[in-house]
Amino acid sequence: MLILLLLRKPYFNRLCHCCREEEDYIGRLIVAEFKDNETRLFDEIMKVFRKYPDFSKYEVDYTTAISFLDLEIYPDQRKVYCGKQEISLTTKEFNLLHYFVANEGRVLTYEQIYQNVWGNYVQDIENNTIGSHVCKLREKLYKACPDRKFEIRCVREIGYCFEAK
Repeated sequence: MLILLLLRKPYFNRLCHCCREEEDYIGRLIVAEFKDNETRLFDEIMKVFRKYPDFSKYEVDYTTAISFLDLEIYPDQRKVYCGKQEISLTTKEFNLLHYFVANEGRVLTYEQIYQNVWGNYVQDIENNTIGSHVCKLREKLYKACPDRKFEIRCVREIGYCFEAK
């Protein structure tokens, strides 16, 4: 098990008791590796976390590639490949594709798409905004993957569905 911590000065002093008070720094990065049977130090660190719950928490998502038929999607690199050919997508197009593939086979409403890709919800959303981005995404995907085994299907007045053929 590997833990990476960035601790602010007061927390680092409480945890490690090894810094002089006059030291001036923003924080310390602690990298700790534990074997499965080494629980004492890990428990001590977790005790500090429980005692001081106002630590800023950051999660790093190391999602591996998402393989869907003839598509390879690398979320951490924001790259998409059809075979060995990289497909150049805009940020919104990539986010749309990632959201569609993650929900393969489900009909996603315009509202769901807008909330999850644009990050907010507007009562009077323009379906044309989503439609124009989906149209450009389709063009790029269908050009790069002429023998594709998937499609982005429009569900009239509802939204879109990404599905295997």
